[in-house]
Amino acid sequence: MRKPNKKDGLNMIAVIGLGGFGSAFCKALYAMDKEVLAVDKSNDLVTEHIPFATNAVCTDASDENVLKTLGIKNFDVVAVCVGDVESSIFITLLCKQMGVPYIIAKASSHLHKTVLEKIGANLVVFPEAQMGEKIAASIFNPTIVEIAELTPDFKIIEIITPEKWENKSLIELDIRRKHNVNIILIKSSGDNVILNPAGEQVLHKNDTLVICGGSQQIAKLRSKATVAFPDADLI
Repeated sequence: MRKPNKKDGLNMIAVIGLGGFGSAFCKALYAMDKEVLAVDKSNDLVTEHIPFATNAVCTDASDENVLKTLGIKNFDVVAVCVGDVESSIFITLLCKQMGVPYIIAKASSHLHKTVLEKIGANLVVFPEAQMGEKIAASIFNPTIVEIAELTPDFKIIEIITPEKWENKSLIELDIRRKHNVNIILIKSSGDNVILNPAGEQVLHKNDTLVICGGSQQIAKLRSKATVAFPDADLI
């Protein structure tokens, strides 16, 4: 098992909820050599994420005793990515009460977002709304656009398929190993959206790629863009 990088302060991160967003977040953090605890009530999802986490646990994180057993207060960051609104609020509140220093929470609506902020989440992300707004804003101009800064060293961006990547599969490109980032979504020119694409997926010209990873790794992708936009704020 890969050892976490101890050079910076945010090394121990718990990801609670391994749906689409939580899964992508977990895999990206592990690729950055973070010590990642992956938690979900689904045994199938937990089993799927064993290769992408330092530890993967199948349990109900809305139980206070479970969080204490997991030692959640010892983590630098906890990302609450569960889909159920009630569980999301309860887990966030418990983490806050236990003294977790930085809590990221995923919201499913604006009201949910407001509640999470009021109970103490440090950062609330609204992936569906934020992604929709950024994609709409980027149609007419940028080749590379920052979607979200989830922590000071983790970002999600869009990039149009670089020319050198065109007509090649993700397996051929080996992007995760070579660039230490993950492609979490592909939007083709025909408006077909592929979430968490498989290794056999082929990238085509003008595909929109949604990529997550560390700020330094993301910044390096500026040179890979089909057209470089020096004003894009990626650092």
